[in-house]
Amino acid sequence: MSEPADKPFAVGRGSSRARSWRVFQAELAESFFMAFGALVAHKLRSALTLLGVLVGVFSIIVVMTAMRAMQHQIESDLSSLSSQTFMVQKWPAVHFGGPGGEEKYRRRKDLTLPQGLAVMRKATLAQAVGVEAQFPGGEMISQYGKAPPNMTLQGETPGSFAAQNWVLQDGRILQDVEVEGAHDVCVLAAGLRKELFPFGSPVGEKVKFNGITFTVVGVLEPKGAMEGGNQDNFAIIPITTALNRYGNLQQNITIAVLAPSRDQYEETVDQVRGILRTLRKVEPGADDDFEIFSGESILSQINAFTWAVRIGITAISSIALLAAGIGIMNIMLVSVTERTREIGIRRAIGAKKRNIMAQFIMEAVMLCELGGLLGVVVGIIAGNLAAHAMHLSAVIPFDWVFLGLFICSLVGVVFGTYPAYKAANLDPIESLRYE
Repeated sequence: MSEPADKPFAVGRGSSRARSWRVFQAELAESFFMAFGALVAHKLRSALTLLGVLVGVFSIIVVMTAMRAMQHQIESDLSSLSSQTFMVQKWPAVHFGGPGGEEKYRRRKDLTLPQGLAVMRKATLAQAVGVEAQFPGGEMISQYGKAPPNMTLQGETPGSFAAQNWVLQDGRILQDVEVEGAHDVCVLAAGLRKELFPFGSPVGEKVKFNGITFTVVGVLEPKGAMEGGNQDNFAIIPITTALNRYGNLQQNITIAVLAPSRDQYEETVDQVRGILRTLRKVEPGADDDFEIFSGESILSQINAFTWAVRIGITAISSIALLAAGIGIMNIMLVSVTERTREIGIRRAIGAKKRNIMAQFIMEAVMLCELGGLLGVVVGIIAGNLAAHAMHLSAVIPFDWVFLGLFICSLVGVVFGTYPAYKAANLDPIESLRYE
């Protein structure tokens, strides 16, 4: 008996909800088109008003795009390092302390080849230890081609190949006897091999670097591009050969260490730290006079720095958006005054207060969103042009794009509400008399 009585009520309630939803959609569409028509009717005023929003959003997006491109490239470069690898060198990998902080590192003694070789002998926990020194590029030629001038020469030991995660494509790595005897042999990165030997295997062939002839014994698999150059554009020679030919035995070096596992990573770091503190006669309780870092630690430092920059840029840009919001409120108040009679006519023919408010809030939001969209487009283009100038890949920071457009909507609602409220509460009779 109760079911038949309930069914008409349920149907009626569902039908009422559907009707209310259709009315809401119609009112929203009407508000949108009326707001759009008002903006089109005052093109110059609308353009000048949204310019402030454009500048605020542009300043956020251009910086975030460039920073995201740099961050992606750094992450790509560091991804070649194993999560079990750490580096030891005189200078920190990332330093934001300014010129004053650099003096502290400059006063440190260089890490030398004998210290690096001692770590190789004594670091019993390490799976591999490599000692390296990097030298500026020069002219490397073969009988088939010539290397680009931005190539680099790296002096290495055999342990560097495992520590740096270098994988052979052809030939072999350096041998201990070649390091001990300072032999003139080299291993080519994939990009350099392509330039010097485009048509065949270079193993066993001769190349010349700054007038000195080297025998190619191996080729590395390609890694890809990196900031400011090419990760595949270098040659590896024994570190003793490099220091004898292009430097000296007391020249600053870097030590790369591969821990046997993540579980033994910290233990390996502590062992290497202890060995170096003893070799370099660091007083107990004194700070290390060298830096130990990994790819993860570099990324955490960069992320912390870029986070601070992002917060600063957002705060500065928010001031521009605040000024733009005040400008929008001012223009909307002028618009309400100009359209007083129009509002009175709409109220007289049945428009409710909520319809008037929706129209004017929609107008403010559209102004902000148009300015925001233009700011996003121009910011992404400018940011990627800056990234291209730094030889970085193009990116689109979608999270900041959505955040920027959300803030634009928020500005439109906040600064459009009061003019909309004022318009909705105009007396219809007085509005009709307004000239």
